[in-house]
Amino acid sequence: MKLTRTLLAAALVALMAACSNSAQDSAQEAQKSADAAQQASDQAQQAAASAPTPASQQAADQAKTSADAAGQAADQAQQAAAAASSQAPANNSSTMSMSKDAASNAASQADKAADAAKDAASNAKSAAKDSSKGN
Repeated sequence: MKLTRTLLAAALVALMAACSNSAQDSAQEAQKSADAAQQASDQAQQAAASAPTPASQQAADQAKTSADAAGQAADQAQQAAAAASSQAPANNSSTMSMSKDAASNAASQADKAADAAKDAASNAKSAAKDSSKGN
């Protein structure tokens, strides 16, 4: 009986650690998305600088806004992952699940923001290219 309880407790601890790891993975994915968004924003800024037009500047501004949003989402994912990690020893599965979900949602938002930044960077490049052609 004591062995069964010990095994169940060990399994619960392993489950809690897995949830915490999942939140950490989400936070890492969010950070990768934020980094990609920042790179896209930098590219958009360079495109706008090479051919400053209202369209290229607007696209660069949109890319910057998206990169900022991705960075904020990555920060939220890190905070949620930290909360999940701190909850692991307390065996509070409801709070850990909420923290894990929050990290996952923040990672998803960072990914969407990164995609928006990439689209805006592409638009800025296109506007700069069109400007250089004289269109």
